[in-house]
Amino acid sequence: MRTVGNVVLWALQLLLAAYFVYSGVSLLGDDFVGKFDKIGFGQWLRYVTGVLELAGALGLLVPRLCGLAGLGLVGVMAGAVGTELVILGDTDGAMLPAILLALAAVVAWFRRDTVRALLQTFGK
Repeated sequence: MRTVGNVVLWALQLLLAAYFVYSGVSLLGDDFVGKFDKIGFGQWLRYVTGVLELAGALGLLVPRLCGLAGLGLVGVMAGAVGTELVILGDTDGAMLPAILLALAAVVAWFRRDTVRALLQTFGK
């Protein structure tokens, strides 16, 4: 059963990584300029978000980093949900980031042993 769960988790990580590569590249392009103009913090936020999503996508594919990447993507998606709800007032727009947040949280939780191992490495 442990092996099946691990395979399912890796499949989830692959799917999330594929989505976040797509999303990160879109953010670095011109697709979201108008949306980030509405947000009002400047285009730098779009670039930072795109880079964080790409870094998270890559981290999901590295066994030692996958838990930390999931945790980082939880933070990015929490910011996206908050921005959609509070700044843009778009409850429908908050749905996809909320789903992605939940899926990244699943990865972070079930890969928490990798986060602990990293913390122990840095603690030495």
